[in-house]
Amino acid sequence: MAAPKKGRRTSAQSRPGRSLVLILIAIAALTGGMFLSGHTTPRLGIDLAGGTSITLKAKSEPGQENAVNQTNMNTAVGIIERRVNGLGVSEAEVQTQGNDNIIVNIPRGTNEKQAREQVGTTAQLYFRPVLATEVSGAEASASPSPSASGSASPSADQDKATSSDSSASPSSSATPSAAATSQGRPVTDALKADSTASPSASGSPSGSASAAASASASPSATSTSDTSSDLQQQYAKLDCTDPAQRAKAGDGVKPSESTVACGTNSQGQWQKYVLGPAEVEGTDVDDAKAVYDTQNAAGWKVTMEFTDAGAKKFAAITGKLAQNQSPQNQFAIVLDGEVVSDPYVSQALTGGSAEISGNFNQESAESLANVLSYGALPLSFEEQSVTTVTAALGGEQLHAGLIAGAIGLALVIIYLVVYYRGLSLIAIASLLVSAALTYTLMALLGPTIGFALNLPAVCGAIVAIGITADSFIVYFERIRDEIREGRTLRPAVERAWPRARRTILVSDFVSFLAAAVLFIVTVGKVQGFAFTLGLTTLLDVVVVFLFTKPLMTILARSKFFGSGHTWSGLDPKRLGAKPPLRRTRRVSAPVDPKEA
Repeated sequence: MAAPKKGRRTSAQSRPGRSLVLILIAIAALTGGMFLSGHTTPRLGIDLAGGTSITLKAKSEPGQENAVNQTNMNTAVGIIERRVNGLGVSEAEVQTQGNDNIIVNIPRGTNEKQAREQVGTTAQLYFRPVLATEVSGAEASASPSPSASGSASPSADQDKATSSDSSASPSSSATPSAAATSQGRPVTDALKADSTASPSASGSPSGSASAAASASASPSATSTSDTSSDLQQQYAKLDCTDPAQRAKAGDGVKPSESTVACGTNSQGQWQKYVLGPAEVEGTDVDDAKAVYDTQNAAGWKVTMEFTDAGAKKFAAITGKLAQNQSPQNQFAIVLDGEVVSDPYVSQALTGGSAEISGNFNQESAESLANVLSYGALPLSFEEQSVTTVTAALGGEQLHAGLIAGAIGLALVIIYLVVYYRGLSLIAIASLLVSAALTYTLMALLGPTIGFALNLPAVCGAIVAIGITADSFIVYFERIRDEIREGRTLRPAVERAWPRARRTILVSDFVSFLAAAVLFIVTVGKVQGFAFTLGLTTLLDVVVVFLFTKPLMTILARSKFFGSGHTWSGLDPKRLGAKPPLRRTRRVSAPVDPKEA
C-alpha cells in the first residue's frame, strides 16, 4: 500500500509546471479580453473621475401635506439608486440630507445624461380613457380639424384582429403611434397604432368636450365634472406649445378625477387631451423591458407585463373601449402628467401584457422601461441645484495614495530581500502575478458589473499587499523550520506545504469574511473598499496555490536553492540547522556465570 502512495506523490511533485501554465493562460486570457473589450483601464468613481451632483427637494402634493416623511424619503432613495444603477452608471451615490433633500452624485461616464434625466422623475403612470383630443396651439390652425365620424365595429371572431377605419381625412393631427399586444400576438392583432388622423370632436374646444360627454358606452361613466364648465375652460385655454401650461396641466388632479393633458403626435406636434379617470395604474405593471421590433417598422418599443390584478383591470378597460367610436376607443398612457402614447383598441386584451411603441429610440425606450420597472417615487421632487464635480481633489488624493502604496511596497520588497534573500524573487514574482490579475479583473468588472475604482477601493488594494506578502512569509517560514530539523530542501518544500496551506486558508478566510460583512452592512464608498479587499483575498489564494507553491517546487530542484547557497535564504548553517539525533542501542555488559 505504501508504494502506490509514494508513486502518486512523486507524480504530483514532478508536474508543478501544469499549475504555472494554467495561471499564465488565465492572465493571458484576461489581458486579451481587456484589450478586445476596449476597457484597458478600470472605471473610476466620482471622487476620481468627477461627475455631477444633483440636489432634489421633496414637495407635497395637494391633500398630502404629511407625505414628506422619513419612510417615503428612504423609499425614494432606494428607487432612485436602482434607476441610476439600472442604466449602468456605477458608484452612484444617493443619500438624504436633512428632512426633505436628496443628494445624488453621478460619476462622469456612460449613461450619465440618462441618469440625470431620471433621478427626479416621479414616474407616476396611469392608463386613462381618451374623451377628446386635438392639435394644440398655433399648429391646430395649420391643418383642418378632422371630424368625429369614426367608427369601430368589433369583429365577430374575437381571435382575429379587427380594423377600425375612420372616415376622417388624414391630417397632421395624428396621435402618437403606440400599440399593445394581446397574448403575445403581433401589434396589429388587437391594439393598432393610430397612423392616420386622430379624429376629434370639432374644431372648437367646447365642441370637443361636448362630444366627449355624448359618447355612448364610455369606459368610465362620464360624470358631471367631465362636462363641467371648468374642464371645458381648461381644455379651451390649454396651449400645449407653452411649457408653463404643459407643466400645470392636470396639476393636483387625483387619479379618480378627469383631467386635461398634453402629448406629442407622430408628426411631432403638440396634442391636447381630455382624459377620464385612471383605470390602470403604474403599480399594476409587474415588469417592463425595451425591445427592438424586427417584424414591424415601429422600431424600439417598451413591453409591459401586468400583475394579476392589473391584467384584470386592463382587460376590463380595453373591453369597454372597444365598444366606442373614436376617439373614445383610445386610452392614453400618461407618465408624470404627459401623454406618451394614445393607442386605440378593437377588442378586449386579456393576455396580461401590453406594449408601448412610437417615436422611441434605444435610449428613450430603455429610460421608460427602467422607470416603469423600478416603480414610481412616493414623492414629487424639484431640482434645487446641479453642480459639476471636478476630479482635481480626488486626483491629488489618489496621487498621494499611490505614493503611499509605492512606499509600502518598496519597504516590503526591501524586507524580503534582506531577510529572505533569494526567496524574495519568488515573493516579488508572486506579487507581480497578483497585481496583473487584480488590474485586469478591475478593468473587466467595470463594464460587466459596474464596478468603479474609488479612493477606498485603492486603499483596499494597498492593504492587500500585506495580506499577500503574509502568505509568502508563512510558507517560507514553514520551509525553514523543516530545514532546521535537518531535512534537505526538496522534502522540506513538500512537508512544509500542508502546514502552511492550512494557516494561509484560515487567515484568508477571516479576511474574506470581514470583507463580506463590511460589504453587506455598509453603503456607498465603503463598499468599494470591502469589494476590493475581498477580491484580492481570493486572488491571494489563487496565486499561492497555482504560482508560489509550484514555482517553489521547481526552484528547489535547482543547484542554487537545493545546495543551500548563502544567498538563497535557505542556508542550513545560517538557519542553525543541526544534524538529526540518532538513537543508539545501549549494549548491556555480559553477566559472568560465576557471579550468577
